[in-house]
Amino acid sequence: MTHTPPIPKLLTIAGSDPSGGAGIQADLKTFSALGAYGTSVITALTAQNTQGVTGVHPVPADFIAAQLETLLDDIAIDAVKIGMVASREVAEVIREALTKRRPRWVVLDPVMVAKSGDVLVDDAGIRAVRELLVPLADLITPNLPEAAVLLDTVAPDDADAMEALLPHLQALGAPRVLLKGGHLRGERCPDLLVDEQGAQWLDGPRIATGNLHGTGCSLSSAIAACLAHRDAPLAAVTEAKAWLEAALAESHRLGVGRGQGPVHHFHAWW
Repeated sequence: MTHTPPIPKLLTIAGSDPSGGAGIQADLKTFSALGAYGTSVITALTAQNTQGVTGVHPVPADFIAAQLETLLDDIAIDAVKIGMVASREVAEVIREALTKRRPRWVVLDPVMVAKSGDVLVDDAGIRAVRELLVPLADLITPNLPEAAVLLDTVAPDDADAMEALLPHLQALGAPRVLLKGGHLRGERCPDLLVDEQGAQWLDGPRIATGNLHGTGCSLSSAIAACLAHRDAPLAAVTEAKAWLEAALAESHRLGVGRGQGPVHHFHAWW
């Protein structure tokens, strides 16, 4: 009899996006698209669509703790993706829960600024992510503005400046950093991955689309899913990037909203 590997169980800890393109909704779609079972703990409700964010309503930390405790008491989680965290109290709750029941992989997407430019997290939340959650993570996936916020500096605008940020990001405590280069100018948008063995560029095309809503959420969730399948960081990041490129290329088929539409998570299925 052929042995069938168990289906990975993943958890997203993030905010909700009613338009379905980012946050919890994007994470669960990504997990499903990549062959993993998704669970979720909601940290914030947002009022948003493809054109912007009009409100953020944080979930109380004690109820986030209750969600985590109840879920983790029952389901063995293989990998976690952490997204929007709005306060230090919430960061402390997440750190305590994941330290007590440590999954194999923790991926942190430091969500602080929406694609529309709306700031989603205040200064106390930023410090909490930097001090409590970055050291907890096995891999962090900041874009250039998020890296600048974490380091309280100016976002780099070229590859050399991007490389110069890496030692400072690693010094925050995460063993692996994927610094995303989508904000660079040019026809290519390479990402920079650094781990214990050093840094390497991962090239990628700039897909001609305006449907960029939730790309960061989807990529970090895809990496978590791929890590749960094969425990190989470079291979997981490479596979996740290829999946996202296809999801961007096929995003025009969805026709969602009048602003920055979502990627097509199920491009391989629909």
